[in-house]
Amino acid sequence: MRHLPVRMARWSARHAGRAIAGWFAFVVLCLVAGIALGTNEATTKDFWVGEAGRAEATATEGGLERSPTERIMIRARSGELDMAAAGAAAQDVTERMRDLPEVESVAAPVRSKDGEVLLVSVVLNGPELKGKKNVVPLLEQTAAVGADHPGLVVEETGSPAISKGVNDQRDEDLALSERISLPVTVITLLIVFGSVIMAGVPLLLALSSIAAAIGLSMVASHVMPDAGVGTNLILLIGLAVGVDYTLFYLKREREERARAGGRLGPEALVELAAATAGRAIVISGLAVIVSTATLYLATDVIFSSLATGTILVVAVAVASSLTVLPALLVVIGRRADRLAPRRAARRAGRGKPVRAGKPETGRVFDALLRPARTRPALTLCLSVLVMLGLTVPALGLKLIDPGKDTFSRDIPAMRVYDRLTGSFPELFVTHEVVTRSTPEQAAQVKRALEDLGRRAQADPLFARAPKEAESTKDAKGMKGAKDAQDAQDAQGAQDAKGPGTPANPRTAAISEPTVRTSADGRISVLELSVPHPAPSAEAIESLTRLRQDHIPATVGQLSGVETAVSGDVARGRDYVSHESDKLPLVLGFLLLMTFLMTVWAFRSVVLGAIGVVLNLLSAGASLGLLVLVFQGTWAEGLLAFDSLGAIASRVPLFLVVILFGLSMDYQVFVVSRIQEARQNGMSAREAVLEGINRSAKVVTSAAIVMVTVFGAFVALHLTEMKQMGFCLAVAVLLDAVVIRLMVLPSVLLLLGERAWWPARRPGRTVRAQEPAAAGSPAEVG
Repeated sequence: MRHLPVRMARWSARHAGRAIAGWFAFVVLCLVAGIALGTNEATTKDFWVGEAGRAEATATEGGLERSPTERIMIRARSGELDMAAAGAAAQDVTERMRDLPEVESVAAPVRSKDGEVLLVSVVLNGPELKGKKNVVPLLEQTAAVGADHPGLVVEETGSPAISKGVNDQRDEDLALSERISLPVTVITLLIVFGSVIMAGVPLLLALSSIAAAIGLSMVASHVMPDAGVGTNLILLIGLAVGVDYTLFYLKREREERARAGGRLGPEALVELAAATAGRAIVISGLAVIVSTATLYLATDVIFSSLATGTILVVAVAVASSLTVLPALLVVIGRRADRLAPRRAARRAGRGKPVRAGKPETGRVFDALLRPARTRPALTLCLSVLVMLGLTVPALGLKLIDPGKDTFSRDIPAMRVYDRLTGSFPELFVTHEVVTRSTPEQAAQVKRALEDLGRRAQADPLFARAPKEAESTKDAKGMKGAKDAQDAQDAQGAQDAKGPGTPANPRTAAISEPTVRTSADGRISVLELSVPHPAPSAEAIESLTRLRQDHIPATVGQLSGVETAVSGDVARGRDYVSHESDKLPLVLGFLLLMTFLMTVWAFRSVVLGAIGVVLNLLSAGASLGLLVLVFQGTWAEGLLAFDSLGAIASRVPLFLVVILFGLSMDYQVFVVSRIQEARQNGMSAREAVLEGINRSAKVVTSAAIVMVTVFGAFVALHLTEMKQMGFCLAVAVLLDAVVIRLMVLPSVLLLLGERAWWPARRPGRTVRAQEPAAAGSPAEVG
């Protein structure tokens, strides 16, 4: 492994044209293969976890699974609702929807208790997750009905319409994040390199790596289904690490160029950079890949999709740094060498001396390093105390599986949803009780489920009978939750393809407890409505009461009958529980792999332990700030979000894994420079100061790029993405400044040679003799 980066750089340098052409051919091949195979999207069953997952699997087995349902609301534009006009509009909606191949059935219109809204429910064909693709024709027909009835407001909502709105908004948000991060990245690179060409190289390689990784992820989805989040992460991580790896390599090549003073050719300079920065990039990339791979242990389709996207884009970014980057540097270096005499002559003509560059240390970074250099013990204590203080809020971390309440009300379907649940509060949440028994027990199970329905309706936490629904009218305007995917909507409805006109509107709650049984009599489903948003304490308590009290007292009394509960709240609670159960396993393997990777890279058990502790400090502090900012309400106006009172359940586990990987990036690059100085004969103290000084500017520049990329996600609408971007940006900033410039040097200065135990102190390594311009240098470090 030590010689691989140099061999690859040597070949690329000597065959620059073929290396560049080969790289871009590889990118095109990846994209073509991905487009040809397409994306294998995750299905509903891929998301099943816990008791809710078992319930949905059982219901699906009996042909009683959820169907995507849309709700079309008809209300007056002003004043009271004209029922004749509303009925005509409902008739128009029904006829138009029946003609669509995407529609399975249309329910009879239902009038709200206050008489202000007429509701038509439409069940779509196909599985639940396909609804967001199939809903487009329905939205078009709803808009057409609204245009034909200008005196009425005809609007549509439902999980399919909302999912489509979220996807559209996410695409717009990602475009916005690119418009924010790309200019800042370009400016940062221009400041670092002072050259448009050199600044363009990292961006070119990062974007090409992203393109290749997207194509490969489409291919990989046929092994592990894509949950719809992999591409987002490829864009997020790809730009960050792609620019960073190229930046580290470029800076080292320029440093070697400055040290050589024109005595070495581009090929030799590239090999020198490969022997040091190239090896560090390989180790760093492997560290990120190994850390991210622990997400597979969560046995969750979303985390697996995130892990696959991250691993692919990091692997491709490392490959680009080892293959096409040396070739590009040789091409650019040859051009610079041809222009160098001309530039020197121009400078001499203006009376300016020709300057030989020198490695940059930087006054700012020297000032930041001064506390650790002069008072390492005090600096270490204060820095650790600050990081631990920032970690304290994480002890109050609360997790929630975000539902519709996290979605922006800028999405039209969400605003309609709020009006829907205001008029029909029974559509907030549905619990689904699913049973499996023998066919002979079907009648007995049905009676027990009907008894369960009566008990639930007598419980204040559940939806009341129509007469009592008046008390829920104050739910109007509440922020959303899951709409009940109610297959009983069709009570009184006519077949989707059948003739006739809608039945007369009913004024009633539209989700009354009804038992459905499979054709073979083995599986039954009871749906119960709750007039509270899914994340609310009342909705959660209703699930607990259903599982712990009502079911044991009814259907739970029957021997040989399997019972499980799914639905809007159950899905979220079981998902959070599933993640909490997997967290110790994932975290344990993550700590172990971080330790082993560091020991393998630097042959030091002490450095391995230091790396684990520093990564924990960085992750803990960033999670503490995440809780402090997003779990409360004080920053809502500042960051434009509505607090959930909790953190999205996927965020902490994903962030800890990614943060460990990214922290290893900086650990590897900084410690590699220290190790190199130590191998060149410096004392332990001198090596630490030399290594930190030489790596400080490039590490900080890389951190600025990462902070910009991640920070741009704070401007997005989706609260979960805001939380993710904020935490990643804060973690990178803390890691680059506090950990790498204060804590790490302080620890290493205090430990001295003991930091490298059990490795022996190396003898002085003399730098390779400067080869000829086309020569091949010996490896360094």
